[in-house]
Amino acid sequence: MDEIPAPIDMVTGLIDRIPNEIEALALLCGSIAIFLLLHGLAFALALRLTADKSPILQSLIRRARRPMRLAFVLASLVITLPYLNLPYGWERMLAHTAQVLMIVIIGWTAYILVNHFTDRSILRHRMDEEPGLETRKYVTQVKVLRRIANIVLILLTSIAVLLTFDGVQEYGASLLASAGAAGLVLGLAARPVLANVIAGIQIALTQPIRIEDVVIVEGEWGWIEEIYSTYVVVRIWDWRRLVVPISYFIEKPFQNWTREGSSIIGDVTWEVDYTIPVGEVRARLIEAVKESKYWDGQVVNLQVVGCDKDTMTLRGLMSARNAPQTWELRCEIREKMLDWLQQEHLDKMPRVRGELVMAGGSVAVDGVGPGVDRRTPTAPRPAE
Repeated sequence: MDEIPAPIDMVTGLIDRIPNEIEALALLCGSIAIFLLLHGLAFALALRLTADKSPILQSLIRRARRPMRLAFVLASLVITLPYLNLPYGWERMLAHTAQVLMIVIIGWTAYILVNHFTDRSILRHRMDEEPGLETRKYVTQVKVLRRIANIVLILLTSIAVLLTFDGVQEYGASLLASAGAAGLVLGLAARPVLANVIAGIQIALTQPIRIEDVVIVEGEWGWIEEIYSTYVVVRIWDWRRLVVPISYFIEKPFQNWTREGSSIIGDVTWEVDYTIPVGEVRARLIEAVKESKYWDGQVVNLQVVGCDKDTMTLRGLMSARNAPQTWELRCEIREKMLDWLQQEHLDKMPRVRGELVMAGGSVAVDGVGPGVDRRTPTAPRPAE
């Protein structure tokens, strides 16, 4: 029985020989591990309790998982540090770490809340179907302002973290003392970024472009797919993507086909002979447009818009609900009218007229006349 305490005394002796710093550090690590385990259990419990409730709440819980993990680490530091016997330098370093964690948690939480509530607001407006003008206005404004708010939150959080360091505070004071030259240098270096951020604010407020607007940029026809804080992605009709700086839409002209509405008028032109009955062509055009599923029931008309010595130009106007349907309508009407012209007025298609004057004074029209060999036409000669 007297030999049993010997191993216990040995372990106690070994523990007593461990330096206080190592012991305190081990206790701190153990505390952090326990709090991380508690975080995992709390997260799993929160997901289980909200499993049958709103998916928006579950989305918020999943987004908050990482900042909450930092919050549990911060809680372990705050609770454990007063009971540990650490050197002054270690206490100061860990206190500074806790301060940085607090700032990061606040900034991260604000970032998550901004994105959560903006996503929730956007979900109320359906963009999977053909969106209306008011929907595109609202979604564009929310997305652009959200990205600007995220940039501001990241910058403010970074600045707040840096200002907790003494060296940065001293450098900042000296920088303010020489604000003239330093401000000029920083302004020139950050000019492109600042110009795009300011352009993003202007676009969010004035909205020269919106999500799913039909535009022509640099000669390319497409849709505004996404508006980021510094650039815009244009989805071209052949599925290519055109990436344009956001300041482009403030500084340079471009075409926006859906600025006030999605309806648009398309046109189709034909070159025909003077002898074609325009009334019949107009009646056939109206009939063909009314048969099309792409017509919105607003505009259909035929105009004679030009003529030259050989032909005249007919232009058919027709409208549709949006630009893609207008394109489909134009192609459909062009094909139907060409088929009808070939069947009903093939002789009224463009022709080249000419007049040949023979040596005997006779006149040949269209290259055929008295005294002319049809197999070997004579070259035209000036009248004597």
